[in-house]
Amino acid sequence: MRQSLVIGNWKMNGSLQNNQALLQGLIQGSDEALQKKMGVCVPFVYLQQIKDLLKNTVISWGSQDLSEQDSGAFTGEIAGSMLIDFGCKYAIVGHSERRSLYNESDELVAKKFAKAQKSGLIPVLCIGELLEEREAGKTENVVKRQLDAVINSQGIAALANSVIAYEPVWAIGTGKTAFPQQAQDVHAFIRQDIANRDATIAENVQLLYGGSVKGSNAAELFAMSDIDGGLIGGASLKADDFLTICQAA
Repeated sequence: MRQSLVIGNWKMNGSLQNNQALLQGLIQGSDEALQKKMGVCVPFVYLQQIKDLLKNTVISWGSQDLSEQDSGAFTGEIAGSMLIDFGCKYAIVGHSERRSLYNESDELVAKKFAKAQKSGLIPVLCIGELLEEREAGKTENVVKRQLDAVINSQGIAALANSVIAYEPVWAIGTGKTAFPQQAQDVHAFIRQDIANRDATIAENVQLLYGGSVKGSNAAELFAMSDIDGGLIGGASLKADDFLTICQAA
């Protein structure tokens, strides 16, 4: 049976003081059962602080990106092995902001996915369509193309040790949210596409929804049969909001 998972993506937000208050709020507001569902992906510079604050909990943490390289003359990049040094469990790859703002291709995302797994991290693979792609009826084609880039490169078995996050780009940070059935339809398509290649992996892989998830809509979204939790942006920066979302899972 798939376990629920809610990961907070802090994006480029945080400070030492605010991080401590936020994490203390999460710790004080949760028990071990709830903490097992929780993860936070934070800016690289705060990983040591997060490791220190969460070391006595079962809350997981990770990075928002990683390099496709192992080491070397790649100024400003962060290797997967470095993330392991800081106790990371997850690494987000292919977030729409990386794809759109930094021109990350499907091929590069697949390389980062592979490097995360090689390093001992669980990649959180983000896939999703633009508004114009949805309006043109291309949603399934887009998410299949993004997913196929990883499967064709790494093999279907690689998905067994991954998390997939469906994030319609038009709903990220816009306040717009896919209706629960809209989100479910895409999640079901993703799971069936995987099942066409390996039914066991499809049944067990965690599929998260991301796109302006809030405490007010989380329960309805997470009630859908193929939605196993969420990848949460803005609402993960407030302890009460994030706890409400985790409780909904």
